[in-house]
Amino acid sequence: MAHSKQKRVGRPEGQRNLADKILDKAEILFAEQGYSGTTLRQVADAADVTSAMTAYYFKNKENLFREVFTRRGLDIAKQRMDRLTILQNEGGLTLETLVRAFLQPSSDLRHTDQGRAFLRLHGRLHMEPEPLSFSLRREVYDESTRAYVEALVALLPEQPEKLIYQKMSLMVGAYLYAFSDTNRLKELAMSEDATDDLLETTVAFSVGGFLAT
Repeated sequence: MAHSKQKRVGRPEGQRNLADKILDKAEILFAEQGYSGTTLRQVADAADVTSAMTAYYFKNKENLFREVFTRRGLDIAKQRMDRLTILQNEGGLTLETLVRAFLQPSSDLRHTDQGRAFLRLHGRLHMEPEPLSFSLRREVYDESTRAYVEALVALLPEQPEKLIYQKMSLMVGAYLYAFSDTNRLKELAMSEDATDDLLETTVAFSVGGFLAT
């Protein structure tokens, strides 16, 4: 029994790769079908593994969804905190650099299929069961979001903290919609390059919003 436990904790490379494969397939399915519309059987079939193997790694669908969300969400939060620390330590903190530091980690995900799947999943999180979605957002983003609001309040002392939180919420909603590629921007603009430089546009749009009174 002790040997079995030690083996699971260590997870050889092949097992880690298999778990990542399951997470990748689940990420795409959750993004396309949502939490309620996705079953462990569908994930297992997509990953070409048995349902028992999926249960071995993740126990149940809620744990699987949590793992899918937190593996990229926590990385985004860490990158944001790292970028904020650099700006504060190196004296380069302005409204534009602060907004860019917040948005850049999510924008970078647009360059891969899996990253775009996560952004779509994230964008529809408000439609998932509230106890699950609220706890995930608190766990993953509360610390970094509050740190950025604190920095924004220092940069914009004439604006009340409540207003900064409102504007932060609007920025988050805007970038999730824009970056997830679920919008009709290319269709409306009738241009395949309509999403080029989207980060720059979103930064400028957000900076303007924070400056508005």
